[in-house]
Amino acid sequence: MNNGSGATDSELYRRTRQGDREAFGELVERHKDGLVSYLTRLCGNLDRAEDLAQESFLRLYERGSHYHEEGKLQAYLYRIATNLFRTQKRREQRWHRLGVLFFSSNGHHSEAAQQQGVLQHELGQELGTALLRIPIRYRTPVILAFVEGWTHREIARLMRCREGTVKSRIFRGRQLLRQQLEDYRNGGSP
Repeated sequence: MNNGSGATDSELYRRTRQGDREAFGELVERHKDGLVSYLTRLCGNLDRAEDLAQESFLRLYERGSHYHEEGKLQAYLYRIATNLFRTQKRREQRWHRLGVLFFSSNGHHSEAAQQQGVLQHELGQELGTALLRIPIRYRTPVILAFVEGWTHREIARLMRCREGTVKSRIFRGRQLLRQQLEDYRNGGSP
């Protein structure tokens, strides 16, 4: 692609890889509007799209050595953005599943559907606050397992302990979260 300065994406990218920040700035200017527009349609939220676009450009800059210039920089950038969006969606789904562990739906499906947005936000805030109250030795494996989707083996490597230890810490962390959220689950103030 060639806009304005006469330099192609390939040339700007090559200069960026050599440390030319102005070249990178030009790449950002060249592609940001299209990328934000694409992401807005993908996720339905302009603020979120702008955040994802910014993260995409950052990833391009930091990990650009994985890309071999073939004249397809724009496609590579959009692939980064799409993958970031997918990762974020998976994380949100895992976060939701974590909430389901602690809250059961006793109402009708239609009521739940009407109140879902408000309750999701409130639940997210309560879970976040409760997570901050439990000791880090339990918080870390719970977040890695349920929010980030890590396996017990991956968590054990990170924490430098056995998988059995990870499993017991996750179990204990869930118990502590249940205790933290007991008042909220019963309809009282936490």
